[in-house]
Order: sequence, then structure tokens, then C-alpha cells
Amino acid sequence: MNSSTLTPRKVAVFTGTRAEYGLLFWLMKDIQNDPELDLQLIVSGMHLSPDFGLTWQQIEQDGFRIDEKIEILLSSDSPVGTAKSIGLGVLGFADAFSRLAPEVVIILGDRFEALAAAQTAMILRIPVLHLHGGEITEGAYDDAIRHAITKLSYLHATSTEEHRARVIQLGEAPERVENVGAIGLDHLKRGSFMSRAELGESLNIDLNQPYFLVTYHPVTLGDEPPTASFQALLDAIDCFPEHKIILTYPNADDGGRQIIPLLQKYAHDNPERVVAIPSLGQVRYLSAVKYADAVIGNSSSGIIEVPSFYVPAVNIGSRQKGRIAAKSVIHCDANKADIVQAIQCAVDRSYKAEGEAIPNPYGNGNTSEKIIAMIKSLQFIPSKTFYDLK
Repeated sequence: MNSSTLTPRKVAVFTGTRAEYGLLFWLMKDIQNDPELDLQLIVSGMHLSPDFGLTWQQIEQDGFRIDEKIEILLSSDSPVGTAKSIGLGVLGFADAFSRLAPEVVIILGDRFEALAAAQTAMILRIPVLHLHGGEITEGAYDDAIRHAITKLSYLHATSTEEHRARVIQLGEAPERVENVGAIGLDHLKRGSFMSRAELGESLNIDLNQPYFLVTYHPVTLGDEPPTASFQALLDAIDCFPEHKIILTYPNADDGGRQIIPLLQKYAHDNPERVVAIPSLGQVRYLSAVKYADAVIGNSSSGIIEVPSFYVPAVNIGSRQKGRIAAKSVIHCDANKADIVQAIQCAVDRSYKAEGEAIPNPYGNGNTSEKIIAMIKSLQFIPSKTFYDLK
């Protein structure tokens, strides 16, 4: 498409979780503000669930129009419930894509909601532009989902050159795969941050003393029971009573709802020290990262975005196993002793030399403009050729 095109290219962006929406924020703003593009926003999954904070409301408060809401989440907390949610998603996305008729669908990551959207778009011959393909997270079925979405997609925007090579290894033609860096890092150059006092006031907790930001998600593959592992994490942070705790809720994977009562009880029993919140929103989350003594848990954010703030991250267990990580990411097993040791390493900053600035392997921002260029230059041919490595 060029500047002489009269009809804007319709670009559907799918989001199913608070984390993924935060990463997509600036890309969505740039699509919204580009006269050559027409943003269509499809919202589903955790965004529509009261259990996870009804975060679709924040999307509208940020100035976006939601074109379609697709209800897929069941109250179940099991693999069967997740599988049924994928089926509900396919039904909903089929109707939504039929009504909106987008010319490209943007999907980020590796969640089951995203898989439902990607397979529906592929069947309807709508090209998918996939972000963050080629990565590895061996501790979750997200790993297989991510690679499946790669094969369902037409364009690929990867976060590192190694990930680009892996997508090509999966048979995707090199000319359709670009290393653009991690989209979430655009916030570093374009986002605004709250002051430490403003952050504490918004959370109704005094943050004048050091604090940890904690997010733990269930591990869907491997031997890491969600409640036992999360309890080990709580027991570990109790060994650092001088630190306050900001706890965010887990996502909607199998076992996620089992963690929530433990989290709520811990906050209730420690009201002066702990605050628990379903969703911080992107500005509060990144502001909380900025001033934290450490970010603790097993979220991908701890590996991809947090190092750019020169804040250490303690990555617990196997969920993110296989991801490229900066030196400031401290890995440990999901037991109290290992978690305590890793947190102490983070607090002491013993993972680095004095004055050492550790680079983030996922880039430094300016990713959105590269993806916009990919969208505008898209020439879609439904029949893909499998690219064999020479």
C-alpha cells in the first residue's frame, strides 16, 4: 500500500490478557493515528473476566474503541476447560473476522486464546502477523502453541536474531521474517511513569521502604504444582520482612485460580506490608518495575522488559526455561531455599560487577515503526511455500 491508496488497510489487533495489551499499546496507538491504516480491536479472554479485573475497561479508558468482545473463558480451572475455551474462541473469532473483514490480523505471543484467533484467521485466508515467535518456554504448553501460531502466520516480527533464525528453521521464508526487537521496550522511550509517591498512593501502600514486585503464573508442563510452588514463594519473601510486596494476580492458565485464594489471604494477613491487585495496568506496572528492589516470579516480562530498567529479576522454576535472558535475570528452582538465595543475590546485586550496565538482548525500542512498515508492505499470497534450510 502507498500514500495514494484511498481506502485505509484494515488491521485487526487481538488481545486476550493485560500483559499482552500492555506490550501492544504503542503499536495500537500508531495504527490508530496512521491515516493509511484502520485499527480494528478484538478483545477476549482475561479482559472480560471479573476474576481478572475486567481490564477491557482500561483499554477503553486509554482511548481505544473495542470492535468485538469475544467471551471464551469458562469458570473451570482445568485442561478440559482450557480446551473448551479454545473451541469457544474459534466460534467467536469466525463471526468477528467475518463481520470486520480485516486485511491482516496482529497476534502476539503464545497463549491459547491467541491460538484460537490464529487458526481461525488462517482458515478464513486472513494473513496473520505474529509477534515474538521463535522463542522457547519449555515449562508451559505455551511453547507448542507459539510454534503452532508460527506455522499459521504469514508475517513474523521476532524479538532477537536467534528467534528469527528459529522461525526460519520452522520453514518460514526469510523475506517474511524480520527481527524488530521486543515490542514492550517501546514504553522505555515513549511511555510516562508515575513517581514513587504517586505509585504508593494509587496502591494505598507506603513505598518509602524497599519493595518487591511479584507475579507468579502456574506451570502447565512439568512437575511444579501451582499452590505448593506459590506457597514456597510466599515463604521465601517472608524471609525479607524489611521489604514490602506488590502482588499481581496470575493469568488464566490451568491452576491459576488455585493461586488466587493464597494470594488474597497473604495480603489480608499482612495489610501493612502487602498489597494484592488483579491488574496494575501498563503505566503502574512499569512504574512499579522502575522502583522495585527486584521483580520476582516467572513472568516473561521479568526476562524481556525488566532488564532495561537495570532492575534484577528472580525467575522461578521451569515456566520460562529456554528463553534468552540478560545477566540480571537470576534463575532458581521453585523451592523456598533456592528462591531465598536468588532474592538475596538480587538484593545484594552480586550478579554483576560494581557499576556494570547489563545490556538487554531484546533491543531498545523503536519496534512499532518497524512493524507498521511490515503491515504497509504486505503482499499476501495465501499459499505459503515451506522454506527448507540449505
